Amino acid sequence: MNSDELPIADENASSDETGAVLPELKLPERERIADLIQREQAIQQEIADLTTTRDQLQAQVVATQNSLAQVVQQNLSELEQRRQALQLSIEQLERRQERIRNEMKTSFAGTSQEIAIRVQSFKDYLVGSLQDLAIAAERLELPKFQEPQVVAPTQPVVEEPSAIAAPKFAESKFQDQAREIRNVIDQFRNQPDYYGPVWKLRRTFEPVHAERVSTWFFDQGGRGAVRTMGSRLQNILIASATISILYKLHRDRVRTLILANSPERLGEWRRGLQDCLGVTRSDFGSDRGITLFEAPEQLALKAERLEKDGFLPLIVVDETEENISLALLQFPLLLAFAPSPQQMIQQQSYF
Repeated sequence: MNSDELPIADENASSDETGAVLPELKLPERERIADLIQREQAIQQEIADLTTTRDQLQAQVVATQNSLAQVVQQNLSELEQRRQALQLSIEQLERRQERIRNEMKTSFAGTSQEIAIRVQSFKDYLVGSLQDLAIAAERLELPKFQEPQVVAPTQPVVEEPSAIAAPKFAESKFQDQAREIRNVIDQFRNQPDYYGPVWKLRRTFEPVHAERVSTWFFDQGGRGAVRTMGSRLQNILIASATISILYKLHRDRVRTLILANSPERLGEWRRGLQDCLGVTRSDFGSDRGITLFEAPEQLALKAERLEKDGFLPLIVVDETEENISLALLQFPLLLAFAPSPQQMIQQQSYF
């Protein structure tokens, strides 16, 4: 073999080797392209899934915002309604306060203090003037004259029939405390205490009131009827003075039982006693210092239980009670207000 043939043989051999290698190189490229295509499809699928998720989240965000807006709007509406209701309540309370103030200015309870202060000032001035006058009279020296002795003719002494004294069976009932009771009545008249402690009279006490209270204590022995003052407020003032005196003598043993035939009248008694004695709603009740009744039977049962428990029941009867139950007369302390004959005639003519 010459040198010229060798290259030819080599070229054929190399060409055969190249043809054998090319098919092996094409197969991996196709797989790589297919793999890239699959990856692209997977990425596109992920993008589509993410886009769907994003749209869903955006829709949820929008729905949440709408729900929050509705909740906020609803809460704002409720708060606005509550604000308007509170504003209306405040206005009603302010009008009620103004009405109560006007009533206090025009009512007996509101004006009594101002009148009492003026009367007390005039009393102080009058007492001072009388004291000065008495001192001046004591210092005044008057000439003494001897009166001529006149011999009267002797006449037979005729015994005049002694006046029949009214029986006072109850004089000894409050005899031991008579001086203390009179001192308290004088204190109510001359030194009214408008800001005193609870159960002490806080209102102006006139001589006409003192006369009825003294009559009930000393002439009637704590059980009887006094003439009405013509006004329930005035009657409540007399009852309050009586309660205050008994409370000073017997303290917490006193239990006051009020009898009136309607809730309205009992309400007037409750408000009047609160005003005159400084008591509160907590002092009213079955186990408290003051109890209100519409029926005498229930009052009698309560008074009987109080006596068994060692208490001292005071029964107060409103002037509108025409008939008093006999069951009430068995208790030692009874204060009733009797209507005047004119009122009884008017009531009979009305019915």
